[in-house]
Amino acid sequence: MVRRYYELPSLTALAVFEASARHSSLKLAASELNVTPSAVSRQIKAIEEELGVQLFVRSGKGVTLTAEGEELYDVLANSFSRMSDTARSIKRRDKARNVKFACSDVFATMWLIPQMPDFWRRHPDIMVDHLISDDMRNFRRAEVELRIRFGPGAWSDETSEFLFDECVYPVCSPNFAARFEGATMADLPDLPLLDVNWVGPDWVGWEEALRRAGLPHAAFDGKRFGKFNVALQAAMADQGVVIGWHRIVGDLVQQGTLVRFTDLVIRSPGGYYLTWNSHRELSSATLILREWLRSIAKVTRNNPCPAATIE
Repeated sequence: MVRRYYELPSLTALAVFEASARHSSLKLAASELNVTPSAVSRQIKAIEEELGVQLFVRSGKGVTLTAEGEELYDVLANSFSRMSDTARSIKRRDKARNVKFACSDVFATMWLIPQMPDFWRRHPDIMVDHLISDDMRNFRRAEVELRIRFGPGAWSDETSEFLFDECVYPVCSPNFAARFEGATMADLPDLPLLDVNWVGPDWVGWEEALRRAGLPHAAFDGKRFGKFNVALQAAMADQGVVIGWHRIVGDLVQQGTLVRFTDLVIRSPGGYYLTWNSHRELSSATLILREWLRSIAKVTRNNPCPAATIE
């Protein structure tokens, strides 16, 4: 059997003794530690038997420390206090190097994550918890330190900072574009259209796009998808035309994976904003991530959207 290295009573028993001495009451110690008074008495008795001395003098009003008890309590109280300070420091340090960041699924997939390796190389000591969802109800404000949102730029209790604007235009696969070569904006209502059931109020779907373009059309009967990135996959698989958000699909268009279809370009009603809780002080790690997001957003902002044909 391996001997205890420091030849101390059990830490549980020492914690029970410290609480009893601090309260001068076994009953209050039991309440603090969420155990029964008899369990506290057993732990105290075990320490006294192990040390061979009496630590408390019991009376009707509680307990009083003996000289040996005072000596042990002074050392334990000082040690526990130092351990508590160290634990709090470690917790704060971990929290300070950890940032909870939120954004939509498609924004994370198509814009943020491809650029994150640069941040990880620069700041390997900062852990970013990515909270990713297309439904903003999944983000509890108390948990989120930074967030990228699309919209008008004004939200209750949030400080917002403009990152870059947005526009939308039809995109499809090169094969689909070749099959319908010569099609114009007026032909769009009669083509296979891919739409997205979006939870955000600022999302531009096909019905709104056709309405803003002044194109008469029947009730929408195209294919619908629950996520924008799935609709993009369908478009790349030659299944139809999807409304592409320039800041999301721009690289795919530049690479030739998708192509713009017709000359329709609609100015988006909102923009992308970096936001944070107006009532919370940002940690040093959060400030570092915010500065990095500002820098990469500037690169995006310096690449303007195509000129809108529909404002």
